[in-house]
Amino acid sequence: MMKPKTNVTVKLIGEDGDAFYILGKVERALTDAGYIEEAKNYMNEATSGDYNHLVLVTMEYVDVE
Repeated sequence: MMKPKTNVTVKLIGEDGDAFYILGKVERALTDAGYIEEAKNYMNEATSGDYNHLVLVTMEYVDVE
């Protein structure tokens, strides 16, 4: 498994699996950690496909637990 693009960790296991919830939680975590440009890129990439694409892109940007 590849190392994420940031050092941000987001807890998603056991949380709401709704796509909008994931997008919001990850974007907020990236922004709060100072990854403003990465948050913009994440949103563009994550919303360019289906749910599986969203999950894969999320794991590219943050460490999911």
